[in-house]
Amino acid sequence: MTHINSDDCTGLMAFWADIEADYVLRYQQWHNCEHIPERVSISGFVEGRRYRSLDNKPHFLMYYDTQTASVLASDAYMAALNAPTPWTREALTYFRNPTRDIFTRLAVTGARGKFAAPYITSLRFDLPEEDEAKYAGLWLRAALEAESVERVRFYRVDSAVGNMATSERKVHGGGPGKQTYLVLIEQSRSPASGNGPVTRGDAAVSGDIRRTHEQCHQYWLEMVHQKDESR
Repeated sequence: MTHINSDDCTGLMAFWADIEADYVLRYQQWHNCEHIPERVSISGFVEGRRYRSLDNKPHFLMYYDTQTASVLASDAYMAALNAPTPWTREALTYFRNPTRDIFTRLAVTGARGKFAAPYITSLRFDLPEEDEAKYAGLWLRAALEAESVERVRFYRVDSAVGNMATSERKVHGGGPGKQTYLVLIEQSRSPASGNGPVTRGDAAVSGDIRRTHEQCHQYWLEMVHQKDESR
């Protein structure tokens, strides 16, 4: 069995949304049984995951690792976005407060574990461009040293791809977020007791933190689907 390693993927589509409470079970069935397999089957898609808010509110992070960000503007993916299935059209009407962004990876420390990380922290923010290198180096390395952290990835939004109008977007109404940067922190144990990786990262850049429009959420894993290239 052969898998493309998601450590080698530089593209990411991330979608944050609340789901109407009465529809959550139906949403999970749709996402598990139709939507993630459909998306991961597209050329250039490697893995899809869904995480649920650690406080068990009906708030979710859904994302796909792709070989490059250009995959998320490919004809095959655009065709899927512009021809949603009936079930997809139904499910998307129950999304609330949706944000969907396309990202290119700038840096990564650590490596994907043997299994998909059971917990993840999503940190979205704006940052002066001259501080990019500081985060790609010192900040990520320090965050990786926190207890139970397996991998830390740093992304910049690709607004040209993310702003494309599609049939699916017309249904869910979600556009890009206002933040330029994303850090994903994968952990083998629950981060409920605190946010050690972020604290360590901030300390490493000597307190010279200029993040704005920051949003930090913590999640636990509900679903992962990885492509088997041997089939």
